[in-house]
Amino acid sequence: MTSEISNKNVNILKGYNMMLYFAGTMIMFDPSQECISDFWEQGILKSLPVSSQNPRFINAASQLRQSIGDQSSSVKFMKEDYLNLFTGTGNPLAPPYESVYRSKEHLMFDRQTSEVREFYRSYGWESKFKDKIPDDHLGIELLFLTLMIEKYLEFDDHVCEKEMRNEIVRFIDQHLLSWVSKWNADIQKYSVTIGYKGVATLIHASIEDLHGLLSASE
Repeated sequence: MTSEISNKNVNILKGYNMMLYFAGTMIMFDPSQECISDFWEQGILKSLPVSSQNPRFINAASQLRQSIGDQSSSVKFMKEDYLNLFTGTGNPLAPPYESVYRSKEHLMFDRQTSEVREFYRSYGWESKFKDKIPDDHLGIELLFLTLMIEKYLEFDDHVCEKEMRNEIVRFIDQHLLSWVSKWNADIQKYSVTIGYKGVATLIHASIEDLHGLLSASE
């Protein structure tokens, strides 16, 4: 056990990290047969690694359970949904980029892209996808968030833990909560698969839960 974090909270944070890693992968890459098999057909989503009283989290768990065995969440439909929502020919229905949702003109590569990149650099981190996926892509931001949480769990010094916890909360405030609710609303509106509705709701709820948990840790 570290100087501040109980074993229970360590497991909770690891559970959220696991879910965010899964969810981030689902919005970064075209879903494969193996991915759908692992998370849907084998029923892994029936029992999420954490529980929460957050109504949004409860809704996410319900959506993901409903998607298991649902024909609309087959590989074919999930792939079509991925293309229409995130990449699409023309205008994606729910582009997973901070700059789109925080820019008045709804443009990619606005100042938010450079701002989040500077946040990464302040921790000496550079995305291995930097030449392929913009730094303000939600999947990249979630990956960075999970790495920050892993770092937080490694510290055994109260001062370092407190500083990292505050930085995680600051990152969530500045680069996730500021726009993910709007993105999730678009997913709920435009997604044709209950699977992607559940993934988006899970991301939104997990970010809220982590913010609340780490803000209250003091």
